[in-house]
Amino acid sequence: MQNGQTQKRRARLNSLPKIEDEVRKETVPVEGASRGSDWFGQFAAHASTWLGSKWAFAGAGLIIVVWACTGPIFHYSDTWQLVINTGTTIVTFLMVFLIQNTQNRDARAINLKLNELIRAIDKARDQMIDIESLSDVELSELQVKYGKIKAECEAVPSEPE
Repeated sequence: MQNGQTQKRRARLNSLPKIEDEVRKETVPVEGASRGSDWFGQFAAHASTWLGSKWAFAGAGLIIVVWACTGPIFHYSDTWQLVINTGTTIVTFLMVFLIQNTQNRDARAINLKLNELIRAIDKARDQMIDIESLSDVELSELQVKYGKIKAECEAVPSEPE
């Protein structure tokens, strides 16, 4: 209360405050415990960390150099070319899934962080929480709306400091 008046808090339009404690209990890691049973997610996280390193790049470069150096030995045969083509195709195919998993996890984490910031700031619009689940048409409408807000803000002259 301020000066005998009750402060009016705006109603939240989401259910985040209701489940916040339960989520906290489920997501706080216990020391020494696994962070879940998502074996592929854990594998993808470790693999993408290692495969994105300078050592993995150096290893891939070394494989190509060794392959190129063996060209004269195999008389640059079709089989010699097929080895590198098959190898790179298989690696590329598997890497697509690892990269997609990593990007999905990162996008989800960023969205959750943004949702928490929106929830924590009283002046923020709760309707912006989980907008990633909107259709492209709805997102376009929001973009137009915020484009107009930006234009209005730019039209108002700023005060000199």
